[in-house]
Amino acid sequence: MTILRQPTRAGVRDAAAKIARVLPPTPLFTHEINGVTIAFKAESLQPIGAFKIRGAWHRLTALDDAARARGVVAFSSGNHAQGVAWAAKRLGIAATIVMPADAPRAKLEGTLALGAEVVRYDRATESRETIAARLAEARGATLVPSFDDAWIIEGQGSAGIEAAEQMALAGLGAPQHVIIPCGGGGLSAGITLALPEARITVVEPEGWDDMRRSLEASWIEPVGDNPPPTACDALQTRLVSPLTFDVLSRRDATGVAVSEAEIRAAQRWAAETLRLVVEPGGAVALAAVLAGRVTAAPGMLVILSGGNVDIDAFARAIG
Repeated sequence: MTILRQPTRAGVRDAAAKIARVLPPTPLFTHEINGVTIAFKAESLQPIGAFKIRGAWHRLTALDDAARARGVVAFSSGNHAQGVAWAAKRLGIAATIVMPADAPRAKLEGTLALGAEVVRYDRATESRETIAARLAEARGATLVPSFDDAWIIEGQGSAGIEAAEQMALAGLGAPQHVIIPCGGGGLSAGITLALPEARITVVEPEGWDDMRRSLEASWIEPVGDNPPPTACDALQTRLVSPLTFDVLSRRDATGVAVSEAEIRAAQRWAAETLRLVVEPGGAVALAAVLAGRVTAAPGMLVILSGGNVDIDAFARAIG
């Protein structure tokens, strides 16, 4: 029987040390909401525009020389794609990314510009996991999931290590409550491991809030049939993994869902107030705080997880 490697806090700290050697910390902004100073971790300002660079670097640097020579295969709507492509290019590894045909143009172009091969698929009728698994098997390549992987979870958690250090330097104390965008849960699980004393709330778009429902039910619940359209392409995960769910459920994490209108309002607030471009999926945690679905309180840390937008869609969202 194969026993999957489990993510650990020690692994998160190792990942943070590895990432600190190649990337500067992303900025931490502060602003008052309802009279409370809130910290905002701007992962939207990563070189690829999203936190996914963290997990990709931790995973690919863990490969031995033989595995690197055979290449990697990943599947993603764009942010994980660019993270894997960035890490692969820096390490000299061939990368193939399975991306939906309707992926945002900026994410597709960014992935291609980093030298990755892109295989397109129909999100409505085809399984990206199946396509990627077959490609990896045929090529002898390593499959790099976007969240269902211990190294990926640990790498994403490095954002929490960084943020805690930045909050301490800013005199804000340790993070007490972290609000995190959630698709498959890699980022939220990693930050949960990184910050064992903090309360964790994950945020998803309405109709795609399977992690929220899973945490409330104490078992994994899939997204329902015919979920509503959402601008959050990065958060359209139909089923979370046992790895991420287990980490979050053991810590009694909670979840909330936000509407498309609340997400657009958060994008506009980030642009006007923090001068940041944040994509819909990257803005859901902020949306939850602004809409009052999570009550602002001292020690709160909000993750702005990505900023890869279609410029025309972004103009409509904040217009």
